[in-house]
Amino acid sequence: MIDVYLLSGFLGSGKTSLLQHLIKQWKAEGKLPAVIMNEFGKLPFDSGAVDGDVPLKELLQGCICCTGSEKTEAQIQSLLLEHNPDVILIETTGAAHPVEALDAVMSPLYADRLQFKGIVSVADSKLWLEKEKLSPQVRMLFLEQLRHAHLILLNKSDLLDENELSTVTSGIQMINDHAMVIQTVHGKLPLSFLKQMIPNVNNSDVTKTRIGNELHLSAKLIKFESTVKMENFENWVRNLPSTVYRMKGHVLIEGQKYPMLFQYAYGMVQWLPEYIKMEPQIVLIGENLKEIEWLRGMAHA
Repeated sequence: MIDVYLLSGFLGSGKTSLLQHLIKQWKAEGKLPAVIMNEFGKLPFDSGAVDGDVPLKELLQGCICCTGSEKTEAQIQSLLLEHNPDVILIETTGAAHPVEALDAVMSPLYADRLQFKGIVSVADSKLWLEKEKLSPQVRMLFLEQLRHAHLILLNKSDLLDENELSTVTSGIQMINDHAMVIQTVHGKLPLSFLKQMIPNVNNSDVTKTRIGNELHLSAKLIKFESTVKMENFENWVRNLPSTVYRMKGHVLIEGQKYPMLFQYAYGMVQWLPEYIKMEPQIVLIGENLKEIEWLRGMAHA
């Protein structure tokens, strides 16, 4: 299993500085980190910050969370085949929504090889104090990046006095009481904090992407051992809690030669035929997924 961390945060918050410090620490431990860097423009502006001996894949001209999802899958598969790293760090653009980004990263094609450890969001301390000056759309994105994080860095904390730091810390904890909030300068974070993101334990029926029990946004891989009636599967989907935001993967439907591509987003279901044999498994993304599973007996209920 290869550990995967998603680095989130608003434009200019210090994600690349964090990335550099983490790479240096993993290399010091003799580990091979690999990086996927998402940038908006045609030129890899931040990619030069990554050492030449670190495997790097770039996603240019688009967000990892929308048009770039297929490219993201291809880049991750390429990293796995060419380098087999010990850890993968994915730095998103400052405009990426964390749920959408996680959806792009956790493909059923390789989910059983990856151990997703969590979302690390970098917050600009000064920007928090001035967030009311942002447009409503930008402010909402800024808050969403913090709301879904598993670990929050209160970066540029040296620019605030004690009262301001207290205000920012309490404000962030009010919108996300699950995440640990750590004050940082120049994105310097000891690797030990990431190692505290303890994986879940597998059970015999469901393979889970391993996020600690204290973390709310998570992903879960469910595998199918036999064919499924489409009607039964869709009934199961309709009865899932509203905290399931995304599902995607392949389901072996009764009467079909190959597993069908299935996608779900906020109540909307889509089926597409496949013409090659794909692994019958789906990835769920959302909150409180621990108790959700597909029961074998439901296939022919």
